[in-house]
Amino acid sequence: MSALTSTSGTAAVRPTNDAGVDAPPSRSADVLVLGLGNAILSDDAIGLRVVRALQQRLEPGDPVVAEESEEMGLALLDSIVGYRELVLVDAIQTGTQAPGYLHEFDGDSLPTRRSGAPHFLGVGDTLALGRLLGLPMPERVTIFAVEVADPFTLGTDLTPAVQEALLPALERVWARLRSFRHADGCLDRSSR
Repeated sequence: MSALTSTSGTAAVRPTNDAGVDAPPSRSADVLVLGLGNAILSDDAIGLRVVRALQQRLEPGDPVVAEESEEMGLALLDSIVGYRELVLVDAIQTGTQAPGYLHEFDGDSLPTRRSGAPHFLGVGDTLALGRLLGLPMPERVTIFAVEVADPFTLGTDLTPAVQEALLPALERVWARLRSFRHADGCLDRSSR
């Protein structure tokens, strides 16, 4: 079965699943690390910055894709379909911890978790919708969220506490990736 879709004024035929939804793209990796945020809203860019640093660590052939996105909610569906594991990195403002604190959540807690991060609103719903549609959704989802001081002021600089949290957040994400892949022998190398 196929559906006619149009992109940039050109028509393309894409396969669909039994629900009539476009079939997921073929993925060259098992794991997606997705940094969420807005590059021009001060601390909200921390997820993007962690992923940029992670991209420098990855080597060709690693079973990990590291991408940035300024999208949120259902707009993320196309990005996450087809990966076995998903790691989200974002900013959060709970007011319960000092700026720079790194929260870690399991993806199963997302549908009922209320948070101060606009990117979290809808991520749980996006995962549930993908499963309902029969799309191959990640089996395991981990969220790393850096407590931020200022996610709303226009600017490209992180506040000092959040800037100091960048390397520790990167190290936690890297450790998580190594734990995912240790059994396969992938990413089983010391940090660089």
